[in-house]
Amino acid sequence: MLRAAAPPRALLLGALLWHLAAGYENLPTAVNITWSSINFKTILQWQPKPSGYFYTVEIHGQTSDVKRKCILTSETECDVTDALRNVKETYTAHILSVKPAEMDNFEEPPFEVSEKFTPYSQTVIGKPEIKDYSQKGSKLNVVFKDPLTPYIFPNGSFMNIQDIFQHDLEYKLYYWKDQSSGKKDVTTKSHNFEVSVDSGKNYCFYVQGIIPSRRENRNGQESRVLCTSVGRNILDEYGTEVFIILAVIAVAVITLAIVLPVVLCKRKKAKKARTVREKELLNGV
Repeated sequence: MLRAAAPPRALLLGALLWHLAAGYENLPTAVNITWSSINFKTILQWQPKPSGYFYTVEIHGQTSDVKRKCILTSETECDVTDALRNVKETYTAHILSVKPAEMDNFEEPPFEVSEKFTPYSQTVIGKPEIKDYSQKGSKLNVVFKDPLTPYIFPNGSFMNIQDIFQHDLEYKLYYWKDQSSGKKDVTTKSHNFEVSVDSGKNYCFYVQGIIPSRRENRNGQESRVLCTSVGRNILDEYGTEVFIILAVIAVAVITLAIVLPVVLCKRKKAKKARTVREKELLNGV
């Protein structure tokens, strides 16, 4: 009798496994998966927005253990920076489509795999920050600092990109005479530039990080453009429009200064004449 009960149990187990598998088969999987990374802060993005299910992200490295991020999320992006600490390793992301009640099932949920991503060779170098600059005589000096990364040292301070790239990182200064289109450039591995310029002429410039060893994404983001102000007059600084406005205001002030005393004088004379007439009328009465 015990043996006769086995087939129904086997059928029940088979039916249960079929039911679990059927629960996944109609779930959509992620499409348009992209990596977005600046200064090693990395965001994974995909489509479509889920309805009736959720996403869970798995990060697979070539040598590291699988890491799960953004478990049961209804969003279509995930910050995976913490899972990519070995920046020279190559990773892929598995984006699982799941239902909460089925997370612990034996069946593997449907998923889609991203393209490979290596932070060291693919993250974009962010904008350097200009700390100070000056133009004295025929020398232009520019001092800047590295962009920071999300990663920290044991003492709690943030690593900058040079801490990670070291000698692979260079910086380039682009500079040109103000109101001119001809650019010049110089390269350094330090954090300051000193270049020769024409004395008494204003110059504009920006700084950009570069990884020469890369095949792609060699050039980083450009810093903001700044200009020196040696011998800069008001027209250079603010433009002709502001000069015209100031001229109009000056003319209005001068006109008012001339017209107002005349008007006040006429009003005073008219008042005096009116007072005299009133007195004459009173005397006549």
